[in-house]
Amino acid sequence: MGLTKTDLYTEEQNAFASIAKVLGHPARVAIIQHLLKVNACICGEIVQVVGLSQPTISQHLKELRNIGLIKGNIEGTSICYCINQEVFNNIKKLFNDTFSQDIPKSGSCC
Repeated sequence: MGLTKTDLYTEEQNAFASIAKVLGHPARVAIIQHLLKVNACICGEIVQVVGLSQPTISQHLKELRNIGLIKGNIEGTSICYCINQEVFNNIKKLFNDTFSQDIPKSGSCC
């Protein structure tokens, strides 16, 4: 079987792209920012904070859960969400390692 396009890139490059794709929606960024701000497990208030319908919020939460950035605990009939600290730190390191590199000083570009 032939190579897929992702086979051309490192595991780190593929992980970075997958994470960036999930974080590429402003509603997901708003959810993460809110969870970081409150620093607690929260249930229903995400809908009020982000301002989207419950089904739409559920889809965004699913995408964030799929990359492990958030985790949820069942409390009664609700699922309460919080940041997965270990995954958050790994993502932060991945992005920092890429964007903290200096651009080499060489002749003129463009």
